[in-house]
Amino acid sequence: MSRMDKKRILLAWSSGKDCVWALHVLGQQGDCEVVGLLATLNADNSRVCMHGIREKLLTAQAEAVGSPLIKVYLPDPCSDEEYGKIMGQVIERARRENISAIAFGDIFLEEVRKYREEKLAGTGIQAIFPLWGTDTRQLAGEIVSAGLGAYITCVDLKQLDSSFAGRSYDAKFLEDLPTGVDPCGENGEFHTFVYQAPGFNKPLNVEPGKIVIRDGFVYADMVEPNRRN
Repeated sequence: MSRMDKKRILLAWSSGKDCVWALHVLGQQGDCEVVGLLATLNADNSRVCMHGIREKLLTAQAEAVGSPLIKVYLPDPCSDEEYGKIMGQVIERARRENISAIAFGDIFLEEVRKYREEKLAGTGIQAIFPLWGTDTRQLAGEIVSAGLGAYITCVDLKQLDSSFAGRSYDAKFLEDLPTGVDPCGENGEFHTFVYQAPGFNKPLNVEPGKIVIRDGFVYADMVEPNRRN
């Protein structure tokens, strides 16, 4: 299939393993072209929503992937009305640029998929889910075996102990997870930042820095070595 025949799609980008692996899967399918990474950031602190990743590292990650980064800044707090207005502008721009779909890294949460599909209904842009229905234990093992490198950047204290923040997402991490915690963190138990993966043109030089507890979550800041402020 020629590049002209491929569907132009955006990929919802959080900096974590699921979106990175979704990009890998989409690349293998061959019928579409990811023309942009769509990321939402907190307008007050310029960090990725929920993951807490600095904008600078998000930009470096997109450069390693080789795809344009589309940054959407959201106020904090952000009402449903404000969110709808901001994202509506993003969708309208995507339509003008002949985007046919937005891909998401969701795996099994039906209510999340339904929400995304409803928001895109009638826009002419489809919601697609390249990882949907995959067994998460199998997926986690596949991700680790493929050499994807990631750190745990955020932990929900209601679901997982704070000691998991800042750890590498690897076989030992998966082995240590308590029973009931999804190995891909699909229920929001934890979030990740990927520093190397298939398709990256180079690994990112980062490490866990300061650990912060805020609003029931533990965040491990991702920093360049020797730059922990």
